[in-house]
Amino acid sequence: MATTATITLASDISSGFGNITKTMNFTKAGNKVDIDATTGFQRRKLTAASVVDLITMASLLIETEDSASAKIYIRNIGDGNGNISKSNFVLIGVKAQPVGRLYGGDWMVMPLTGIDADDVTATPETADTVVLEYAMYYQED
Repeated sequence: MATTATITLASDISSGFGNITKTMNFTKAGNKVDIDATTGFQRRKLTAASVVDLITMASLLIETEDSASAKIYIRNIGDGNGNISKSNFVLIGVKAQPVGRLYGGDWMVMPLTGIDADDVTATPETADTVVLEYAMYYQED
């Protein structure tokens, strides 16, 4: 069974901009074979302004070469009680390099290599409670 991601963008910022809808199949590096493993869907409550490793792949049989394929989904769902703050953010990083900020309600899907997968981090801006949901899909062989 394939894993896919679909995104639809609509904007009135620029005249002539139409809707864009794209779908991507998650496949292994260099071919059309579907990615075959996942960390599973998880939620994690963060309550301190300190760096947290989101994905720990050391115990999983992930391909360790640079060319291995992985995709990660992360969403900031707010405080877990239905309160979504657009003022506080969580900084997402890979290998100690900032990737971007996820404010309340924001989400991302990002490709990774097998080597990057161990080093996906989240650092909340404040000690206010924030809950992230996430899943990584990766190639095992």
